[in-house]
Amino acid sequence: MAHDDRDLHQRLRRFEIEAAARACMNRYMVLCDALDARTPLDELAGLFIREAIWEGKGARYRDSFGGYRGREAIRAMFAGYMREPAHFALNVHFLTSELIEAGDEEARGQWVMLQTSTFADGSSHLNAARLQVRFVEEEGHWRMAHFQTENLFSRPVDRWNSQAPLPVPTQTDISRPDAADQE
Repeated sequence: MAHDDRDLHQRLRRFEIEAAARACMNRYMVLCDALDARTPLDELAGLFIREAIWEGKGARYRDSFGGYRGREAIRAMFAGYMREPAHFALNVHFLTSELIEAGDEEARGQWVMLQTSTFADGSSHLNAARLQVRFVEEEGHWRMAHFQTENLFSRPVDRWNSQAPLPVPTQTDISRPDAADQE
């Protein structure tokens, strides 16, 4: 019976680590969605361990973003986005294809991310990236130790929000149950 208790405890611990990694990633995306002069920079930087690595992979993201070593360097990178007017007028990250594998000492997560952005100058951009993130526990919190983002595709778009009517069927296009009864 003791063996079953240990196994159950290990499995529960892994679920807790996965949930903590997911919560860390979610908070990161929420803060990045609202990246401006009011973003809590200490909280954002605090999602990374002291010796964390943040890096753009592949030619496009390596050249655009580069890489940063250490929480303070990552903090400084994000501080560059915290200005008025805000760099982003609209920024929304969508995560999908999640896979998180937790061990006793670390968790590794991967996602496919879609980012829709409109910038202060009014231009808009669509990016997709593959994220690979390693999490470790530091000071009682699961934080990012190594964040990698690799571009899958990027393209400018006209704009995200339009006042044009939504293309929905009209009532005459919709087959109503009572319409058949009237024939």
